[in-house]
Amino acid sequence: MLGIFLGLALLMFLAYRGWSIIWVAPITAGVVALFGGLDLLPAYTDTYMAGFVNFAKTWFPVFMLGAIFGKLMEETGAARSVALAITKVIGTERAILGVLVAAAVLTYGGVSLFVVVFAVYPLAIALFREANITRKLIPATVALGAFTFTMTALPGTPQIQNLIPMAYYNTTPTAGAIMGTVAGLFMATAGYLYLRWREKKLKAAGEVYDEPKDQNIEVIDESKLPNVILSFLPLVTVVVTLNVLDWDIIPALLAGIGLIMVLNLKMLSKFIGAINSGASGSVVAIVNTSAAVGFGSVVRAVPGFEKLTDFVLGIQGSPLISQAVAINVLAGSTGSASGGMGIALEALGDQYYQIAMATGISPDAFHRVAAIASGGLDSLPHNGAVLTLLAITGLTHKDSYKDIFIVGCIIPIIGVIVAILFASVGLI
Repeated sequence: MLGIFLGLALLMFLAYRGWSIIWVAPITAGVVALFGGLDLLPAYTDTYMAGFVNFAKTWFPVFMLGAIFGKLMEETGAARSVALAITKVIGTERAILGVLVAAAVLTYGGVSLFVVVFAVYPLAIALFREANITRKLIPATVALGAFTFTMTALPGTPQIQNLIPMAYYNTTPTAGAIMGTVAGLFMATAGYLYLRWREKKLKAAGEVYDEPKDQNIEVIDESKLPNVILSFLPLVTVVVTLNVLDWDIIPALLAGIGLIMVLNLKMLSKFIGAINSGASGSVVAIVNTSAAVGFGSVVRAVPGFEKLTDFVLGIQGSPLISQAVAINVLAGSTGSASGGMGIALEALGDQYYQIAMATGISPDAFHRVAAIASGGLDSLPHNGAVLTLLAITGLTHKDSYKDIFIVGCIIPIIGVIVAILFASVGLI
């Protein structure tokens, strides 16, 4: 097991230092293989690459189509139209709630997290300026809406973190509907109350809105945005076709993409650029996650894996607890929710499924706990989405990470506990 722990420690350290997991994962997998007595070259060309390729084969269409869908929503202005309408309804006096709900609706509708940040930020600036709330709370507000309950907890979300467990547990996107909904409501409510408390505390300390420096904040021209009802339709289409009509995620995303294009034909000139950009961006995302899964394949192949399995599965209490711990730790190590989940389920998914069959615990419960757990420690400082969010808002870790950590790590971890408690009494 020494090689496994050394490999994981090295993977975590290098990822935290900002080194790309694309080349770090095979090197750290080599450490695992070396200590495990495997031949290095076959461990890479056969074991590692088999895990890498199998994951990419299964999920690349979803990564690509999801990225294209999000990019088209961004380029046509549909994402911003939806976000603007929501913030108008909620009002300036509830600026934090408006930004939070706007980000949540877009994420639950299938728009990628990175697109949500770009779409919501100009609206957040306008609302926070009007409400005189410090900009330091914008990253945590967006993170709560986009990186937490709509990404992992709410049943039916088309985000990849909710889809990956399906292949391991033979489940659907709505698996664990009761426990997921309760955990999601807890995360949303607790996070919002925390942010309102922080708003009041910071105002009392004299910290209020200040204009960002060296940033050209886009002025939103509402006359150029598409109709809000038509902008909502692609989001609704993806969710309904996936969950109500029980379509596979690929045709569901294709339906959403097709509808965006049909409803915005006057923007035809933007389609090729948006599709190209989305497709290109998806390559990095799928390769990152596939690299992490390949690492998990090597871990599973070494003799020490059996002892690691006994160690993880030997954690006291429900097996849902050990799964949550494993995924949370690995998501934190890689700085990636999908990457950490990929390593854990690639290595231990079969064992947990067999446990589900033997103990009578529903695979739906394992699915939902896996999804929620992936969205806990993934939001550590080296997470790519966190870094992007801070870069776009022009803020630093010192300015805003404390609040991101509370709403993006601590509250989701408590949310996992809530979900496990509900599963333990049969409310799945």
